[in-house]
Amino acid sequence: MKFAQEFGAGSFAITAYDNGFIKVNETVHTTSLIIAPEKLDTEWSAEDFDDLDTETLSRVLDWEPEIVVLGTGERQRFPAPEVLRMFREHGIGLEVMDTGSACRTYNVLMAEGRHVAAALLII
Repeated sequence: MKFAQEFGAGSFAITAYDNGFIKVNETVHTTSLIIAPEKLDTEWSAEDFDDLDTETLSRVLDWEPEIVVLGTGERQRFPAPEVLRMFREHGIGLEVMDTGSACRTYNVLMAEGRHVAAALLII
């Protein structure tokens, strides 16, 4: 899916996605990533759902978002209870959905000015 909305300079927006890639601004990414309006981490070590543990997801906590949108691949899958507990203990909301839905939700929350981050699996 391709998005037409423009975002301000310095913002990282998802401009397109499909199975196997996410386009951030004008750059196509084929590996999992973490994104926020001001930051982009393309060296995130998560490659598949089984990698979503407290260690790999703690990386996004350092960004101190109010909400994290977790894209779990082609379908929604919930991470282990200790992951959910880690976000709750840090007072950070966690929304879990398939990666396509997570891309759309990230852009909506970003456009609303929310302090959002998305951790997106590209499988």
